[in-house]
Amino acid sequence: MKIQMMTKLMQNLKAMLNPRFPIFLSLFLLMGSGAFAQKPRTAVPGDRISFKKHVLTREFLAEGVAVGDVNRDGLVDVMAGAYWFEAPDWKMQEMTKPIKFEYDKGYSNAFVSHGIDVNRDGWVDFVRIGFPGKEVMWYENPKNQSGYWKAHAIYPTLGNESAGFYDIDGDGELEIIGGNPYTGEIIWLKAPKSGNGEWTRYTINPQDGLGTAPYYHGLGVGDMNGDGRMDVIIREGWWEGPADPTQPNWKFHPANLGEAAAQLFAYDFNGDGLKDVLSSSAHNQGIWWHQQINDNGVSSWKTHTIDTTYTQTHALSLVDINGNGIPDFVTGKRFFAHMGADPGEYDTPYLYWYEFVPGKEPRWIPHVVDTDSGVGVQVLTQDITGDGLMDIIVANKKGVFVFKQER
Repeated sequence: MKIQMMTKLMQNLKAMLNPRFPIFLSLFLLMGSGAFAQKPRTAVPGDRISFKKHVLTREFLAEGVAVGDVNRDGLVDVMAGAYWFEAPDWKMQEMTKPIKFEYDKGYSNAFVSHGIDVNRDGWVDFVRIGFPGKEVMWYENPKNQSGYWKAHAIYPTLGNESAGFYDIDGDGELEIIGGNPYTGEIIWLKAPKSGNGEWTRYTINPQDGLGTAPYYHGLGVGDMNGDGRMDVIIREGWWEGPADPTQPNWKFHPANLGEAAAQLFAYDFNGDGLKDVLSSSAHNQGIWWHQQINDNGVSSWKTHTIDTTYTQTHALSLVDINGNGIPDFVTGKRFFAHMGADPGEYDTPYLYWYEFVPGKEPRWIPHVVDTDSGVGVQVLTQDITGDGLMDIIVANKKGVFVFKQER
């Protein structure tokens, strides 16, 4: 019944909106802001929230995932590696020729992914950041025709294991950001505005190599100084976004933001008016918030531990799970991230969401979502059903999973 109601709702929305609606649908779904929520819900305590697990496959396909309405039927589908999964029954269909990956022998060729209409034809395409240091590709949606999706190169190499998709210039679309390990530059890549499929490359720093190596860990985008512009964060500090983000040589502010991490997020966690940073250990033990302290205009940083009960929290998402208007976060264990070499590799592959309790001494309440999945290099948090509740989508060495929030 819920599926039928949702299908009807989406059909009505499509009729009311212009023909290019699928473009904006896929973008809103991927921004992590809950913009697509059709039924805003009242906030509830964390212990009243549960998640229904959907196992799309138990095959190791990828460690990143994307969503979008692939076939334009009004339902949100899932894309991971060489496959897309058709909602509502999650029928597995090939996008490209599959490659067999063994969880204990290596890695996939899809670390972080995104759905966007690259060529502006009204159909969501698939963008894939591959193995660190390798190429970035996009795959052209065949518009419900048979055959593999046509592959297009975006950029020949992208470093930093936390490379990803963020709205750098504030236009409502997500750009790609990462490092060029050969030039030593942090770069961002903007999707085309027309149908030619050509991406534009911008640099933000001199060729100093900070944060650009293929296996560097830790990268994020957020407004660190409250000027309304997006800044770029690595563990050694942050680059201040200029009024025109397409200009190079952003000003760098040194900071000590901890050890090798996953995604980095900026937020004022203790309410003192200064932006702090959230991070998690990619391969070891620890989830932290780094408190910014201002002493007569000079910033310093103090690290506070949130959790050390498990390892390999290689993906992190800052998102409001319980609907109270303040961000919680989602993370978990990246199972077998180093084929048995990391601490706790064989431990339970937990997936958690952490309920934020703000205050001068903020704290987080952990809630177990699942004990047999975890995260990959990316964890996607989106409302994919339109019920106003944030869902969780992951792909990793355990398979591909959707966790639909229920109350």
